[in-house]
This record gives sequence, structure tokens and C-alpha cells, in this order.
Amino acid sequence: MSRGIHSITIAAPAKINLSLRILGKRPDGFHEIETLMAPLRLADEIEISHAPGGEVALECNDPDLPNGPGNFCVKAALAFREATGLDHGVRISLMKRIPHGAGLGGGSSDAASVLKGLNEISDHPLVDGELHQIASTLGSDVPFFLHGGPAWCRGRGEMLEAAPALPARSLLLIKPPFPVPTAWAYKRHAELKESPASPGEETPQRLDGVAIFNDLEESVFSKYLLLPVMKTWLRGQEGVESSFMTGSGSTMVAVMDPDSPEASMTAIREKIAVEFGTSMRVLRTGWA
Repeated sequence: MSRGIHSITIAAPAKINLSLRILGKRPDGFHEIETLMAPLRLADEIEISHAPGGEVALECNDPDLPNGPGNFCVKAALAFREATGLDHGVRISLMKRIPHGAGLGGGSSDAASVLKGLNEISDHPLVDGELHQIASTLGSDVPFFLHGGPAWCRGRGEMLEAAPALPARSLLLIKPPFPVPTAWAYKRHAELKESPASPGEETPQRLDGVAIFNDLEESVFSKYLLLPVMKTWLRGQEGVESSFMTGSGSTMVAVMDPDSPEASMTAIREKIAVEFGTSMRVLRTGWA
């Protein structure tokens, strides 16, 4: 196989779920979902290059992430090598900017970027459909990050339908100092759905006609009591158009009103430190 160019640097964007509906349990153990996801300007940076030998080597600026076979980047590189017969080493350098355990899809985005990057520097041995097939074996969100824009994702997340462009907005992402395990969130959701005490749905917020709702909020909020308090607090702040949890959490999103002044975002960031502590990580971003 020709090696094409030697290396490539690629951005791996975060995402948020503007709407997440859980429609039921599938025979394969996954959940049937319908979700509107949108990529963000917040992104990891990944450099991928050919290397001597036959190993997949990963360097990362975040010491809390594994750099072996359990890392999404390594999994993606190994899957690409198996699919294409690539017989030489791969070196990956990951600059992590997306918080992990946050519902922002960082690991899935990293995996998709490795697939795209390796395909580019290897003279495109795989067509889009083949990349999508590999992506769907790595994780439910990975195919979305091959898409490159907002999309409705169905099935377990691998069935994509392009969505219209979203109206321009500034976003604040507030990441508490704890993760939320995705598997636990879905399990807790199923338990609450079977409970007769489960409360009804709240009136959804909207963005340009799209209903903003997250079926996992109830289950996650039942344990992580800070999050519903923060959601209510954010909705009461000047300049905030809507607020919600993305994915399985723990990140809360504040969508700013397009007419809100710059000072509103600055004030909210300062107030978060006072109201919820300096351990909150607050990131400003927008649509990719």
C-alpha cells in the first residue's frame, strides 16, 4: 500500500445533544435513540503519522487518559489497520482540550479523526461507507463525527440524517469536577421509566423551532443534585436563552440569546465561580 503523505494534523470537535430521546431497548442490548447533535468549535488536536515498526503509539497531554488499547485513538488505528492490511507503525499525538466524562463526545470524535486521518495519509484505501462501518463498531457516536455537520442520529446513533444549519449562537459549557458514567445513566433511565412515581416531562425549551430535551436528565439529576440546581440557576441568568445537560452529562450548556451583550457571558462566568465554586470548568464556544 502506498503511504501517501507522511503525517496530518486534524481537529476533533466536541458535540452537544440539542435533543436526546430514548425510544426503547434494542435486542442487541443498545438503546434505540433519536438525537440531534451538533459539532462545536471546541476541539482536540490530533497529529497522525506513519512510523517504523508495527506498533500503534499514542502520546497525550492528559495523564488521566490511558494510552494503550483502551484509548479510542488506539482502537481506531488498530481497526483501520485490520480493515486495510496496513503493515507499518502509527504514531498519534493527542492534544486533549475536550473534558472527558462530560457528554461532549471527545473520545468518539478522536476515534473518527484517527480514521479520517489515517485514510488520508494512506491514499484513501477506504470509501466513506467503509469508514462509517468501522466507526459504528467503535462506538455509537463515532459515525456522527465522520459526518461533519449537525445531524439527526437514529438507531443506536449510527443512522445519520443531515440537519439544517443552526442559527448563530454563543455557548457556555460548564463541566463539574465529576464525570457521569454513560452506562449507569441509561440503566437508571430504564429503572425510572418502570417506576410509577416517575414525573412527567417538562415543557421543552426551543432553538429556532427545535425542541430541546434530554431524556437522561431525569435519571442523572436524581443522583447528581448539583446539576438540576445549575440548570435552574442558568435559566434565570440575564442573556441565557436556554440551558440543559448534554448527552449523559455531566456538562451543562447555556445557549446565549443572540442579542445579549458580551458582558452577560463574562458576568455568568464570574457568578459560576461564586455560586458553584472554582472547580467548575467553564468553556466558551459555538457551532463548528
